[in-house]
Amino acid sequence: MEYEPPKHIVSVSALLRNANHEVLLLRTHWRSDTWEMPGGNVEAGEALDKAVCREFLEETGITIRPVGITGVYYNATKHVLSVVFRAEYVSGDIQVQPEEIVEAKYIALSEANIDQYITRPQQKSRTLDAMKAQCIVPYETWAVDPAYNLVSRLFNEL
Repeated sequence: MEYEPPKHIVSVSALLRNANHEVLLLRTHWRSDTWEMPGGNVEAGEALDKAVCREFLEETGITIRPVGITGVYYNATKHVLSVVFRAEYVSGDIQVQPEEIVEAKYIALSEANIDQYITRPQQKSRTLDAMKAQCIVPYETWAVDPAYNLVSRLFNEL
C-alpha cells in the first residue's frame, strides 16, 4: 500500500459579543436551518488567527481581534478540524454578502434559548463552550525556515 499524506480541512470561527453581551450569529444559504458563529475554511499557508479575521470580515463586515482559542473540534466523517476563537470587536457594522449569508445579527443567546437558534448539535456545543469558557488556550504562529521567528501570539486572561 502506497503512503498517502493526510488530507484534512481546517476551519475557524469566532464568538463575538457586543456591549449588551449578545452573540453575533449568522445563517448561510447552505445551512439556513441553523444559526452559527461566523467563520470558514483556512487557506493553504494561512495562519489561523489571520483566517478567522478574514472570514469574519468577509461574512459580517466586522473587523475582530482574536484573543484566544475556546475549543478544538473534529468532524471524523468530513475530516474537518474546527478551531473556535473568542474575539473582541475592532470596527465595522454588520454588512453581509447576500450570495453567501442569509442573515447576521446579535442575539441575546443563553443556554435556555439556544435551541431556538442553533439546530445542529455540533454548532450548539461549540457555541456553548465558547460562551462558557473560563480560560482560553494560547495560540502561536511561527515561521521556522531558516530561523525561528514568532509571527504572532494570542493569550489573554478572561
